[in-house]
Amino acid sequence: MPIGTTTLAEIAKAAEVSEATVSRVINRKYGVSAATRQAVEEALRKVGYERPLDKRLVLMLTPNLKNPIFAHQAERIENELSPHGLTPIICPVYPGTPRERDYVESLVDAGIAAVVFLSSSNTLRDEDHRVVQFIESRGIPYVSINGGFPEFEAPVVSTDDWRVSELAVGHLHDLGHRRIGLLAGPTGNIPADRRVEGFQRALRRRGLDDSAELVSRQHFNVEGGQLAATTLLKRGVTGIVASSDEMALGAYRAVDRADLRVPHDVSVIGYDDSPMLDFIWPPLTTVRQPIERIAENVGRIVTSLIANRDVSADEVLIDPELRLRNSTALAPDRA
Repeated sequence: MPIGTTTLAEIAKAAEVSEATVSRVINRKYGVSAATRQAVEEALRKVGYERPLDKRLVLMLTPNLKNPIFAHQAERIENELSPHGLTPIICPVYPGTPRERDYVESLVDAGIAAVVFLSSSNTLRDEDHRVVQFIESRGIPYVSINGGFPEFEAPVVSTDDWRVSELAVGHLHDLGHRRIGLLAGPTGNIPADRRVEGFQRALRRRGLDDSAELVSRQHFNVEGGQLAATTLLKRGVTGIVASSDEMALGAYRAVDRADLRVPHDVSVIGYDDSPMLDFIWPPLTTVRQPIERIAENVGRIVTSLIANRDVSADEVLIDPELRLRNSTALAPDRA
């Protein structure tokens, strides 16, 4: 519903504020308290006012674009938003740093309609979340992918990371592996912590050793994967679950340097389903992140938030999928 002079006056009266304040709220300008903004937003919803979507900027904050999975996910979200006249801006940042805040603060007056935290600072526990406080103060809606901000109520769309571990452990167990290790991301990273919880739960469900020594935590890259896998190989694992495809490639390197072979001696499972996996040897079995489904949900939520429609703040969990290739085989003692 468009808003005219008469409606503007009615909303100002209902919210007990000036017409200028209503205008500032509609255009997401600074200088309006949280309580006043909430009162005006509620009045806008009562009259059925929806903000126009055309030619509005949507800021997507992502850790980097070197990892093809983030580039692929950003592209999918862009495909969902563009038909609605929304223009995504992709900003690679190091999560939780001043650069993340700088992007938001420098672009907010250019007409940011919403922000998407694409595995950015929303994935980090106990970090400086001032960027969210700033967004909240301006009334800019936002949605998070793969973890949210516990101190704020806002929509979150995530891969079911507990299910990721269940699928990987289940597959290795079916192949006869009884000594299974996890290459996990850093402590305090929400997806990493969830996968550790799911991993240990999956081991216990099958009566396997779930001791902490079977979890090695490093960064989500090749070097981190190699270091973590080297540790686990010394502890006698025959099956490795990696928390990213890059970590899995690091595990390949660690297995080779231990004079072992994938999958004859050690089976390896990755996570993400990066486009390159069919071109390495052996092709990597992986748990596929449901990028298309995530993008569909994010697109629906973002357009609803911008239009001023109510959206649930409950986290949406989307099931991953196991993609079988050639990096897993029967356990050595079963082959």
